[in-house]
Amino acid sequence: MASMSRIDGDRVCCYAHPDAPLIEDYRAGDQICSECGLVVGDRVIDVGSEWRTFSNEKSGVDPSRVGGPENPLFSGNDLSTMIGPGTGAASFDAFGSAKYQNRRTMNSSDRALNNAVREITAMADRINLPKTIVDRANNLFKQVHDGKNLKGRSNDAIASACLYIACRQEGVPRTFKEIVAVSKISKKEIGRCFKLILKALKTSVDLISTGDFMSRFCANLGLPNMVQRAATHIARKAVEIDIVPGRSPISVTAAAIYMASQASEEKRSQKDIGDVAGVADVTIRQAYKLMYPHAAKLFPEDFKFATPIDQLPQM
Repeated sequence: MASMSRIDGDRVCCYAHPDAPLIEDYRAGDQICSECGLVVGDRVIDVGSEWRTFSNEKSGVDPSRVGGPENPLFSGNDLSTMIGPGTGAASFDAFGSAKYQNRRTMNSSDRALNNAVREITAMADRINLPKTIVDRANNLFKQVHDGKNLKGRSNDAIASACLYIACRQEGVPRTFKEIVAVSKISKKEIGRCFKLILKALKTSVDLISTGDFMSRFCANLGLPNMVQRAATHIARKAVEIDIVPGRSPISVTAAAIYMASQASEEKRSQKDIGDVAGVADVTIRQAYKLMYPHAAKLFPEDFKFATPIDQLPQM
């Protein structure tokens, strides 16, 4: 028997009860009137999972769907089969060796790339970097890996350097020490790979400035907006009038934060600032010593001093 329905505009409804809500029976593919039970539509597509899942993970991924999205980084668009470890008797041959192994389905190049992608993602997670930076770092690693430019260098070192470059290119630089803190590799080796990658890919990164780190360092120190603005002004002015020649932007940033915080009610010690910025106390002192004689010129005009300039610490 044909189903009896009426199409009201773009809406399918029961001819006898046009305002009654319809019940969707996905198993049978029917739409049923909740008032009289009449089937008013058939061939409803079931958009649910193919089978039930009992996973309690709230990762946002539906584990009952088969396979992940294509990954253009891998050869064959990552459509190779990954075989899990065998447990039954049929999984082993007469000599006790596993019959099915992933090594046979993934070549060494893809395996190295897969490990690097995992390492980059893990490092980025530890310092809360977004997916855009992870994707850029993965692409940089693939370019270096495919070009065989850094033969003999550790893949983990190359991955760490790629993450550092990706941060710089995306305009949210991280210090070498921040990358080292989440990596297994030394600062020296990451620095070497960084230079070699830039040379091999004929690419460049923008120079870092004091403003690149200021908001993050001040937020980590729990400093108010007024102190952050003053520190930004002090650091920019110090670079403009060239009173900190040869000093790295990070040490100038740290010294500017120290000067601004000491002049406010929210004072922070050199050690606190050094721990956040990743620079030694003596480095902050050296930059501060150069800036102190010019302090009157460095502070913004509207800054409210809790401690006057002449009472600031002298090194």
